[in-house]
Amino acid sequence: MPTTTTHALLVAALCCACAPVKTIPGTKVPDTKQNREILQRMEEYRIAMEQRDAAKLLSMAHPNYYEDSGTPTGADDYGYPGLKRVLDRVMPSARAIRCMLQYRRITVEGRRASVDVRYDISYQVVTDMGEKWERRQNDKRFELEYDGERWLFLSGY
Repeated sequence: MPTTTTHALLVAALCCACAPVKTIPGTKVPDTKQNREILQRMEEYRIAMEQRDAAKLLSMAHPNYYEDSGTPTGADDYGYPGLKRVLDRVMPSARAIRCMLQYRRITVEGRRASVDVRYDISYQVVTDMGEKWERRQNDKRFELEYDGERWLFLSGY
């Protein structure tokens, strides 16, 4: 037969399990120090995108950065040196960038984190036929690794 102490512990455990989790405003992400640090890094990325700051974006990437571009073939995959080439090519051709990120979920396992977002990016580019605006919206996962001082992007640009 359960004791009074056992009942009290069981009731306390059930109450804690049912308590609402405080989230970071504007997200469904639990409000923890680590999640705030990760979202701060994501916001630095977003601002660097809008400022078309290729050097800043490159400084935020891990040396083991690898992008598979979400395609089944490896023809468009690239690592850190390829990221530099992509940023050097793409950023100067964009006249303006507007980047919005809706943070859906953060999963942390040890020194690695996954951030699921819904992105909405509009950008103005110069083409042979003049300037034009393009817009892309989709779900995306960013992978980051903590190097002991800061979170660095492993993939997702």
